[in-house]
Amino acid sequence: MSEEKQHHHDGLFHHHKDREKPDDEIDYKKEEKHHKHHEHLAELGTAGAGAFALYEKHKAKKDPEHAHKHKIEEEIAAAAAIGAGGFAFHEHHEKKETKKKEEEAHGKKHHHPF
Repeated sequence: MSEEKQHHHDGLFHHHKDREKPDDEIDYKKEEKHHKHHEHLAELGTAGAGAFALYEKHKAKKDPEHAHKHKIEEEIAAAAAIGAGGFAFHEHHEKKETKKKEEEAHGKKHHHPF
């Protein structure tokens, strides 16, 4: 097959830096909205996993025959809640960083004493 007919597929999670916009053309509002959306989804995941962990804790007390199984599921749900909380924290800081970059790009300056 000739070189001009070959196509390279990027795949689902591959990003190419050369295809990104330069800093002056980045849509900061869109990026901030993206991080805010992910932050809210992570918060929902934290709440859902936390609620499931509490439910499994309750089931472990009510069902002593299968208490070990419920205890394991409780711990897994608690770990998922912690992971989702960490992701929410990460996205919150990404959102703040994007907002800061937008302000710097549009001439607003931050003065920090440090």
